[in-house]
Amino acid sequence: MQIDLSTNFDELRARVRTITGKYGDAYWRELDAERNYPSEFVDECSKSGLLSALIPEQYGGEGRTLTEAAVIMEEIQAAGCNGGTCHAQMYIMGTLLRYGNEDQKQRYLTRVASGELRLQVFGVTEKHTGTDTTKLRTFAEKTDGGFRVNGHKFYIGRGQHSDLMLLLARTTPLDQVKKKTDGLSIFLVDMRESRGKELDIRPIRTTMNHSLTEIYINDLFIPEENLVGELGKGFRYILDSMNAERLLIAGECVGDARFFIERATGWANQRELFGRKIGQNQGIQFPIARAYASMKAAEMMVRKGTTLFDAGKKVGEEANMALLLASEASWEAGNAAIQTYGGRGFDADYDIERKFRETRLYQVAPISKNMILAYLGEHVLGLPRSY
Repeated sequence: MQIDLSTNFDELRARVRTITGKYGDAYWRELDAERNYPSEFVDECSKSGLLSALIPEQYGGEGRTLTEAAVIMEEIQAAGCNGGTCHAQMYIMGTLLRYGNEDQKQRYLTRVASGELRLQVFGVTEKHTGTDTTKLRTFAEKTDGGFRVNGHKFYIGRGQHSDLMLLLARTTPLDQVKKKTDGLSIFLVDMRESRGKELDIRPIRTTMNHSLTEIYINDLFIPEENLVGELGKGFRYILDSMNAERLLIAGECVGDARFFIERATGWANQRELFGRKIGQNQGIQFPIARAYASMKAAEMMVRKGTTLFDAGKKVGEEANMALLLASEASWEAGNAAIQTYGGRGFDADYDIERKFRETRLYQVAPISKNMILAYLGEHVLGLPRSY
C-alpha cells in the first residue's frame, strides 16, 4: 500500500481557515476565562459541513476519508482554536454508520449532517472503572418496549451541549458472561427529552476549558429501536470508533504543535535582547527545531494510520503510536514556545498558556500514554501482559 505524502489538501485547509479566521485569539481567550462553550464556532463548523465530513453523501454528509477529517482537525488547532469542543461528532458517528440500522441512520445521521442535531457525547467512562471499560457499572435492564438504564458516567465531554449521546451500558452482568467484553451494548440517547430529569448533568471544572461533565442516569427509558447493532456486542463496536478517535486527536496534536512552532518562530525572529534576535541563540533555536522534527515524524504516523483506516485495514498499532507521538510532539513544542516567550509564555494575552493547558490533556485522554505503551508491549512486541 502506498501512502501519499504529496497531497496536502490545500483547498480543504483553506476552507477550514475561512471559518477559523472569524474566531481569533480573543474569542477563545474570553471563552477560556469564563469556561463557556463555543456555540457559534461549533454551529458554523456543523452547518458548513466540516463536522459531517465522514457522513456519507446519501445521509447528507460529505463522504470524506478519515485522512481528510484529520486534516480538518489539524487545521482547526493550528489556527489556535479548540477542536476538542466538537471533534467527537466526527468519530462517534462511525459506530452509528457501521452498526446502526437504516432507520437510525435516516432519523439521526441526516439531521447531524445538516447541523440540526449535535452528536457530541460518547458515554463510556465511569469514575470507578476509568479505562477498565468492561467493568463499567451502568446497567440497562430489559423492559417492555425497551430498556431501563441506571448508572453514572464521568469525565464526559460536552454533556451540556449535545442533543444526542452514544451510551455504552451493561445488558448482561459481568459475572454472567463468558468473556468480559461480552454483555455490553450501545444505545443512542436523545438527551433533549431527558436533560434535567432522568439525566442529571453536572459540569466539572478542569485545567482546560473542555466542557467536561458527569452524568447521573436515573431510570432512563430507552426505546428498543435505539439499540445500536446487536445486544451484548457493544464493546466490539466502540473499538473502531476509538481508533478513529485516536487518529483524529493525533491530527489535532499535530495542529497544536504547528501553532506552538509558528508562534515561537515568529517571536524568536521579532524579540531582541542584548542587541540581537533571540532566535540566534541556540538555546532558543534548537528546542524549536527539535520540536519541528518531532512534529513531522508524528505527522507521518498520522498519515499512515488514516490511510490504513481508509483502506479498511487494522490500525490498532498505528492509531496508538500516532496519538503517542503526536501528543508528545505537541507538548514538546508547547514547552519550546513557553521557553521562547519567557514570562509572556504564561501571560493569557499571548495564548500560549491556554493552548499549553489544552494540549497536555492528550497524553491522558482519550487514553493514557501508559496504556498505549502497554498495548504496544503486549500486542506488537509480544511481551507479557503488564496489567
